[in-house]
Amino acid sequence: MKKKEGFKGQRTVILPEFIIKELQKDAFSSRLYLTDIGYYPHAQFHHIIRKEGCGQYILIYCIEGEGFFSIEGKKTNVFANQFFIIPEGVSHAYGSSDNNPWSIYWIHFSGLQASDFYEITSGTKFITPSKVSRIDDRIQLFEEIIQNLEMGYSNENLRYTNICLLHFLASFKYISQFRQIHKVREKDLIEDAIVYMKEFLNEKITLATLASEGSLSPSHFSLVFRRKTGRSPLDYLIHLRIQKACQFLDNSDLRIKEIASRVGYDDPYYFSRIFKKVMGTSPGKYRTMPKG
Repeated sequence: MKKKEGFKGQRTVILPEFIIKELQKDAFSSRLYLTDIGYYPHAQFHHIIRKEGCGQYILIYCIEGEGFFSIEGKKTNVFANQFFIIPEGVSHAYGSSDNNPWSIYWIHFSGLQASDFYEITSGTKFITPSKVSRIDDRIQLFEEIIQNLEMGYSNENLRYTNICLLHFLASFKYISQFRQIHKVREKDLIEDAIVYMKEFLNEKITLATLASEGSLSPSHFSLVFRRKTGRSPLDYLIHLRIQKACQFLDNSDLRIKEIASRVGYDDPYYFSRIFKKVMGTSPGKYRTMPKG
């Protein structure tokens, strides 16, 4: 026996076709929107075959039990704490294990940005359970979506749920970043270097000084720093200094010469040139600009 749905405790919301057409026309929602969402607990005999594929991307997140999926005939087994995404328009099938049925959260999504969250892989991706996994937070995002949809299809509900959808999908694509808020702080030489920069902004800081703090050569340190931040160490330092200078300009009556000194520039004219290069205007004009 195989069945598509009808599982005790299941929850589903299927958006009507006219709502989907409205989302497709909406400049905000058309970038990323969901069409179907559901939770199937202990979904024994759950089995879907779509020889012609589906018009949306499908994310399935297995939290218990086992199952499988196949794309164009290539079968992959699925276990607890794994997820997979099926691309739109591709022949596929998926289903639950008969002996150890899966419990799954699933979403169909589409839009101009939908492909950004699909990566061609040979199998599933695993979300390792740990004290920093934020699995409960991910499920809470799912609840945010489905509960708001259950309240009806107002413009506010639809837009809010699609914002939540973006965060929900990002939690799968950027697992490390999603975990960062609860990540146990480990010694990180780049973070330590940034903390050092901020602490000693008013002093002379050289590349050699920063590298020595991490016991690396200047060239190796620069490579590691750029790989993690996207900027060279000294360029990063300049932006930290200008950021701090902006705070002084916004929140104090200090003269520009004093501010320059406090952020590590002995020459106020050189400071003004750097400030204008970064901010597009002089310190004096920046101070008079309306904020907020």
